[in-house]
Amino acid sequence: MSQSDYIKDIAKYGLENDQEKLLFALNEFIDYSKKSKKVNFAIQLQSILKESFQHQKNSPLLKTGSDSYFNRIEDKEVGDLILEKLTSDYNLNNIVADKTVIENLNYFIEEHNKLELLQKFNLPVSNKLLLHGPSGCGKTLASYVVAGELNKMMVVVNLGAIVSSKLGETSKNLSKIFRKAASEDCIIFIDEFDSIGKVRDYSQDHGEMKRVVNTILQLFDYLPQNSIVIAATNQKDMLDEALVRRFDFSIGFNLPTENEIKDLISLTLKNGNFTFDSKAKANKLIKHSIGLSYYSIQKTLVTAIKRSLFAVTKPEFILSPKIDTTVWKNLIDIEKKSIGI
Repeated sequence: MSQSDYIKDIAKYGLENDQEKLLFALNEFIDYSKKSKKVNFAIQLQSILKESFQHQKNSPLLKTGSDSYFNRIEDKEVGDLILEKLTSDYNLNNIVADKTVIENLNYFIEEHNKLELLQKFNLPVSNKLLLHGPSGCGKTLASYVVAGELNKMMVVVNLGAIVSSKLGETSKNLSKIFRKAASEDCIIFIDEFDSIGKVRDYSQDHGEMKRVVNTILQLFDYLPQNSIVIAATNQKDMLDEALVRRFDFSIGFNLPTENEIKDLISLTLKNGNFTFDSKAKANKLIKHSIGLSYYSIQKTLVTAIKRSLFAVTKPEFILSPKIDTTVWKNLIDIEKKSIGI
């Protein structure tokens, strides 16, 4: 498309008062301007858009015309799009991860705890968090920690219902979820984010993937600062670069080191009910566990605890049951074999 084509679309949708298509066309024009090396013009357009929605009551996330979005749409329309709504009791003491992950989570949480202070000095509040890294390394747990620390309800998105084969339906479904989050001051959690935030593929029919990513970019731009989006992915490299740049924090999770495995075991056994039958063998198994995720290690340990307990003839008379390290080793070996390491 040429510059004149974009201008025609903007004029057309503006005159038709079709806000959704107008926003889409404007963001397309901004992207086009950036690629045409008219960066200053693109930034000016972007600023005009943001200022417009900050000072008007018809924000696409909060209002549509004169009536509130949720005064006109039944909750059942978003019900199927939500996997679950929950509150969390988790805090930073419940997660084991490397120092950088903990520090970044803490900074993110602190910004929302001190939101009024930042707003007093007209400083932006980080409200878009990307969690990426191997499966089982704490991304979902981190979202629970943020929800627990901030005492906010979390809406877990049902991707199976969000993604639609019908043209434009995926974008509309995403808009509904974001509007609900904006109206309820809660956290949106989207797992497997790469399934909707992939690099825009211009070869796809109707440019549907491009439309979806552009919709997410728009929704991110107009998200109220007291609302939060947390997205998790195992494949950050598949995400559209423009989308990745929109996140205020991007936190990478890694497989646990030997010290982090020790911390995980200490956290798992913190109530003191169980001890290992041999500390020396347990230390060897900690080294043997390297390469597994936090989830896999904790899963094998908890299973070993249960099987060790079942093997005791009269467990009710034992004050501190022992964890059979041979059982744990076998479970670790099975787990490593199942993932090919």
